[in-house]
Amino acid sequence: MQVTRRQFFKVCAVGIGTSSVAALGFSTDALADVRPYKLAASSETRNTCPYCSVSCGLIMHSLGDKAKNAEPSIFHIEGDPDHPVNRGTLCPKGAGLVDFIHSPNRLKHPEYRAPGSKEWQRISWDKAFTRIARLMKEDRDKNFIAKNSAGATVNRWLTTGFLAASASSNESGYITHKVVRSTGILAFDNQARV
Repeated sequence: MQVTRRQFFKVCAVGIGTSSVAALGFSTDALADVRPYKLAASSETRNTCPYCSVSCGLIMHSLGDKAKNAEPSIFHIEGDPDHPVNRGTLCPKGAGLVDFIHSPNRLKHPEYRAPGSKEWQRISWDKAFTRIARLMKEDRDKNFIAKNSAGATVNRWLTTGFLAASASSNESGYITHKVVRSTGILAFDNQARV
């Protein structure tokens, strides 16, 4: 079929005119149909963004009810407008948390790699906590300094440090600080300063 330039412009003009009329509401029932709001049947859970030291508030929306044998799945995350830190706004990393949650590379269980090995093996939480506690106890027993060279009591443990999470509340931060300092650890910092 041979189309001239004039015929091409006429067809384009008719197409644009028809779509403009349809967009104004002079169309079929398909455009008038209202979609249901996607968050209407969701469950809301408030949380804190895990990324930086700002600690923005989040609202996570999930579908699924364990009572109906449907595993809850988060499908939408937005900023919490009632949170005093971010007032509903999120940075690009916080706005992309749904991808982080559903990533196949996300680590969900503790893993251990033996010295010299190239393979990681999954271990239980009890085994991970027991191992950490045992290694900390061994290091503290070996490197604890009770008195300095002048004979003054210092109670220092200089070979181990602790990095606290900045998304914690003031209360949990205070308790963490007291527990870490009570062991003698001096190298204590918070993610907010890193």
